[in-house]
Amino acid sequence: MYRSLEECIVELEQHGHLVRIREEVDPYLEMAAIHMKVYEAGGPALLFENVKGTKFRAVSNLFGTMERSKFIFRNTWESVQDVVALRNDPMKALRNPLKQVATGLAAWKALPVKQAGGQPVTLQEISITDLPQIQHWPMDGGAFITLPQVYSEDPDKPGIMNSNLGMYRVQLSGNDYAANREIGLHYQIHRGIGIHQAKATKRGEPLKVSIFVGGPPAHTLSAVMPLPEGLSEMTFAGLLAGRRFRYSYVDGYCISNDADFVITGEIYPGETKPEGPFGDHLGYYSLVHPFPLMRVHKVYAKPNAIWPFTVVGRPPQEDTSFGELIHELTGDAIQSEIPGVKEVHAVDAAGVHPLLFAIGSERYTPYQKVKQPSEMLTIANRILGTNQLSLAKYVFITAEEEVPLDTHREADFLMYILERIDLRRDVHFYTNTTIDTLDYSGTGLNEGSKAVLAAYGDKKRDLCKEPPDVLTRLGEFANPRLVMPGVVALEGPSYTTEAQAQQEFRALSDAIAAEGPMPSCPLIVVCDDSRFLSDNVANFLWATFTRSNPSHDMHGVNSSTEHKHWGCDNLIIDARIKPHHAPPLEYDPAVLKRIERLFVKGACLGSL
Repeated sequence: MYRSLEECIVELEQHGHLVRIREEVDPYLEMAAIHMKVYEAGGPALLFENVKGTKFRAVSNLFGTMERSKFIFRNTWESVQDVVALRNDPMKALRNPLKQVATGLAAWKALPVKQAGGQPVTLQEISITDLPQIQHWPMDGGAFITLPQVYSEDPDKPGIMNSNLGMYRVQLSGNDYAANREIGLHYQIHRGIGIHQAKATKRGEPLKVSIFVGGPPAHTLSAVMPLPEGLSEMTFAGLLAGRRFRYSYVDGYCISNDADFVITGEIYPGETKPEGPFGDHLGYYSLVHPFPLMRVHKVYAKPNAIWPFTVVGRPPQEDTSFGELIHELTGDAIQSEIPGVKEVHAVDAAGVHPLLFAIGSERYTPYQKVKQPSEMLTIANRILGTNQLSLAKYVFITAEEEVPLDTHREADFLMYILERIDLRRDVHFYTNTTIDTLDYSGTGLNEGSKAVLAAYGDKKRDLCKEPPDVLTRLGEFANPRLVMPGVVALEGPSYTTEAQAQQEFRALSDAIAAEGPMPSCPLIVVCDDSRFLSDNVANFLWATFTRSNPSHDMHGVNSSTEHKHWGCDNLIIDARIKPHHAPPLEYDPAVLKRIERLFVKGACLGSL
């Protein structure tokens, strides 16, 4: 397999998976805009050979399609799946011992190997300002690394086998960072590096950190893999690359000898600086907040180094392909981790973390007088207590009976639940809890709520195929449009204050209730633009679940609370943009016009 990023690029080009861009391109907004247009068209990887302001080349969209990703890892794909499956289900070794001997041997051969210093990557020392200073969105706080491999070791148990390799965004410039001497790291304290930092702080020591950029594509993917217990990122990198992870130590810092670039430095206890804004995967800017400051020690680049990058924004983006790739590699890992769960789908169109669709089992039914969610509520609690899934705000969960279900058929799955849900019994809230740091729909940074909507049993209603008449006679709530059967988008007045919103929704609920029952329309979404929200399912999922905080923004017709359990006849979600929300990402029209030069007939991207 590939010993370097350059080897991968050469082979991708030979097989029609990569295009070279030889014209000078500005790293300020232009490169990102080109990448996004090519990704949207399902186009090739891009090698930028003439990046303004730097001598280094840059590559993007390496993982932009599943076809290309599988091509890159075609020689190791099956063996990696076997190792992950064995870690998820050790009993497989007993069922097929001969095959598992080979699998175990492959994992053993993938163990990282230490080499002497003086590797190519350390032969050229550079500065942060020599790197491609890629800014993706107009309001970004500066240039960011979007595909870093951030390496740290456990201060209590140093060594590569107790290390963490994660992908945490890195701000290279802007804000209050001293040029070439300071950079910013954005990560949450429960992540691997956060645990290491807490231990170092307790010892009163700075945490040594190395940031690897580039190298074999397997190293990049390893930094985002949710791996089974006992399988390190470094071993996985060797397994996926078909070549052991090679490393050395320079000045006490771990160096990836196959990386294109390495940045070393230290995080000192209590040192932070404002980081951001940054266009994020929810489709909005994450705003300025204090995050750990890294004091730069040295920056290295190997000869002819190539800078890989991606663009983060409203899904789908290249990280969507990352998610599909990870799902295929990890297979049934979630089933091993959470007994009774059959499938969990983090909905990409909704920004991944805000919305989960899940299929569980319901084995308590024989002991109940009526079919209702029971076991699946236990499963939902497990889901919300499991790694990244714990960031979800909304969980829609059901169990299969006669009809096979697929959470990736998102409209069909949601309609199945809406046909069966009892809105007086099946809505469960978690209030005053934690949500994703990047989600600004809550009451503060990391603060918000969650809701589980669990449905099981016989079909209770036929879903409306057009907006009910009552929704056309609601004064300032107007322009109802059908999103899908059972879901209607309704435009509301611009949001002002929480108190005003509560008053508006009481009046709206009373007006609908006065017209009598409306069982065919279980979900109404109040929004700023019903045409946009109903235009396609992706718009509905994105706007509804990224712009609402369940405890504050879920209202109901004829709502009531009994024994502290809330219920209603029809659910109303307030998905209007609110003053405390982060601004959505928007393209710069002037930049879009400038990059058209590369897409005209005869230009390097003219065939797209």
